[in-house]
Amino acid sequence: MSAALEFEGVHKSFGENQALADASFTAAWGEVHALLGENGAGKSTLMNIASGIYTPDNGVVKVAGKAVVIDGPQAASALGIGMIHQHFKLVENMTVLENLMLGHGKGGWRRSLQTLRQDISEISEQIGFEIDPDARVDTLSISEQQRTEIIKVLMGGAEILILDEPTAVLTDEESIRLLTQLRLFAERGKCVVLITHKLREVFSHADSVTVMRGGKTVDAGRSPDSMTPEQLSHLMVGEAKEFERTDYAPPGETALELINVLAQRDNGVVALENFNLQLRAGQVYGLAGVGGNGQTELAEILMGIRAMDEGEFILAGEHLNKPSPRSLRQRGLTCVPAERYLYGLAGDLSVMDNSVITHFGGGKFGSAAWINRRAILRETAKAIEDHNIQGATPGTRARLLSGGNAQKLVLSRELAGQAKVLLAHSPTRGLDVRACAAMHTAIRDASRRGTAVLLLSEDLDEIFAVSDRIGVINRGRVVGEFDAPADRREIGHLMVAHA
Repeated sequence: MSAALEFEGVHKSFGENQALADASFTAAWGEVHALLGENGAGKSTLMNIASGIYTPDNGVVKVAGKAVVIDGPQAASALGIGMIHQHFKLVENMTVLENLMLGHGKGGWRRSLQTLRQDISEISEQIGFEIDPDARVDTLSISEQQRTEIIKVLMGGAEILILDEPTAVLTDEESIRLLTQLRLFAERGKCVVLITHKLREVFSHADSVTVMRGGKTVDAGRSPDSMTPEQLSHLMVGEAKEFERTDYAPPGETALELINVLAQRDNGVVALENFNLQLRAGQVYGLAGVGGNGQTELAEILMGIRAMDEGEFILAGEHLNKPSPRSLRQRGLTCVPAERYLYGLAGDLSVMDNSVITHFGGGKFGSAAWINRRAILRETAKAIEDHNIQGATPGTRARLLSGGNAQKLVLSRELAGQAKVLLAHSPTRGLDVRACAAMHTAIRDASRRGTAVLLLSEDLDEIFAVSDRIGVINRGRVVGEFDAPADRREIGHLMVAHA
């Protein structure tokens, strides 16, 4: 089979962060090619270059054996490349037909509705999809919205179809149906690139596989049948780094328990099932897992913004029923969220306002009738100095801080009180090496003061660098627990083996 899509020596950096380093990749016509790797391995960045969202700093991209320059999505479409992203690009208050008219790159708005309906019908029949062109997008299921996105790119003439984690939000039945249809599409001489971390999908539906780690290609072009799941998972997670830690903390009293928790996503798909977790005072519990296995829903439950469907929530020995964010804070549960500018900060407010925004009501800074601005100013200035929040003054707007310094601001506020439990969800995402080190030090220091810390991270290096005890979440439940130091290979295998 001849090559459909190739990358040779591709580099890509975003500021100081090198996302790709000498990456290579080849997918052939007539095959489903799986692109594997941990979150942050460079998979999506590489395929975003193919779809014209990014341009490489160096390297060669080839389509059908010819070197090409893909300087935008339109150029990618003209080359027959279509990409389905994790977050769909559909207008929810419009119909399927109207969305396809908007998204058609070949003058769809000029064509008759009858012709468009015919095109939709023909493509749907070819790939085995059923879709109502007159249905509003906001009435469709997730799988139906995904079908609409696929039809949209196929109407644009795509012969190389790239899908980024396409089954992450689908049920098992929907996943099997989609993968079977993609298999049939490839067998007609087309090319499918499947960005995934799910080994069972690789072994059941992929013809070949490329593995990336740390922005580099570590294995390319082999049939999954030539490897065991253990070998493939090891390629994904690599060898353990030597962190030279000896300061692992023993467990203290139980600070938080979740027992037999069931929680569903907004689309009704189960996110957590029979989920059990116990956090102990004075320890960092690192919960490792590939994204999409229930971490977000777990964080939302602990933040009080998502209710459990079933289960027990016990904080400091108290059983809680549908706790609110305020009630959780009052009981000593604080949070460094993954989306710092969405849940952690009010960007247009000052550093001073953000540093105390969660502390009103306790009387520390006055009352509703009178606010002690001098006390707030002193507290903010101390936090800036103690946490080395660079580029900040009390009056600086929070949105003007760099990512690392914004995260330091959130952490300083969350640790300002007597936190019994700290949730740190992907706390170093997007931060440079120095900021990561500072964040890790602050988290460990908090645990040594008696706080029970839950670290949710997709970065195994981070998990191993900070944690005293490590759990693995896979398909919405904890599938293994280990006292640190733990075996990286075993943890890596548990992360992906049943996915």
